[in-house]
Amino acid sequence: MEHSFDTKARTTMSHHLDSPIARQDPRLDITDLYVFRGEQGTVFVTDHSHSLAGEDIPRGLHPEGKYEFKIDSNGDAVEDVTYRFTFAEADANGVQTYEVRRLAGPEAKDDFAEGTVIGRGRTGETLELPGGSRAWVGKAGDPFWIEPDVLHAVGHAFQDGTKVDLSGWDPKQAANLFAGHTVYSIVLEVADGELLPIAGEDRKIDVWAVASLATDAGGWRPINRAGLPMIHPLFTQYNESLGDRLNENTPAEDVELYGKALTEAVAGVVRAYGTAEDPEAYAKTVVDRILPNVLPYVVGTPASYGFAQWNGRTLTDNAPDVMFSFASNTPVTLGIGKESITAKPSQTFPYVPSAA
Repeated sequence: MEHSFDTKARTTMSHHLDSPIARQDPRLDITDLYVFRGEQGTVFVTDHSHSLAGEDIPRGLHPEGKYEFKIDSNGDAVEDVTYRFTFAEADANGVQTYEVRRLAGPEAKDDFAEGTVIGRGRTGETLELPGGSRAWVGKAGDPFWIEPDVLHAVGHAFQDGTKVDLSGWDPKQAANLFAGHTVYSIVLEVADGELLPIAGEDRKIDVWAVASLATDAGGWRPINRAGLPMIHPLFTQYNESLGDRLNENTPAEDVELYGKALTEAVAGVVRAYGTAEDPEAYAKTVVDRILPNVLPYVVGTPASYGFAQWNGRTLTDNAPDVMFSFASNTPVTLGIGKESITAKPSQTFPYVPSAA
């Protein structure tokens, strides 16, 4: 697409529109990844096509793209199972048909493997899948919140190696930039009988999501990859080249490719605060935890992305405060929380907030 966004719009995103490539077509942008316990299994959610990008551009899911949930069961940051969604063009009413495939073993990481078709559905409707699994795709409210002034300040700090400068910010004026906005959600609930054999005895899995676009040459180009929340806001707000590169490789390559750069960025902020005797050692601890960039989860347990543990991520976990404070080794808060979202998630399938 030829649409572009001004600097303010670009830098006020979280994982939302986090790189130049993702901004070319926000349908391929992954704004957030969530993994949590559902009514009858483990729920995987990605959000796309954020309304903040503008209503004068195509919305929904890209008919020449593929959207994948990747699951690793042995801690090597290589997918063992992939669930792949592909979409047709929208009809006159904006409804898209879609197909869900399951790919396992060597096929899971093969862009050209066909896997097994496990369901075909329509956006806005629940799709029942084999073994008690199910899917839903459609327009939803964005359950995420962000305070743009804090977001900008964090980005500057990690780019420049300084403290997070909030000297001119009044927390009483904090507001959720995403209040009232919508996304297009892909929701997949995988029944325990399907997922537990993958997870093994410890029931632990690592999860990430990838959105890719078909190329004219017949291949696939990865556009966006999401694992842990807030990685891009911390490190790429003012480093767009890094923002693109973080989306292009596999998690197994993260440490080799980005470990040094991210360690230096964290050490710079911690050194400015003076909160660690050895800033580099603290920074290495941070990077050892965030790379490879995958979201850990123990199947069958309550999800919680907090200061005490990272175990999946619910639709209302306060990821910004957690990640900003953890990376800087000092308390950083947005001044707002889940009360600032205008559409509330549901406890029942498909769990995501209504777009109304």
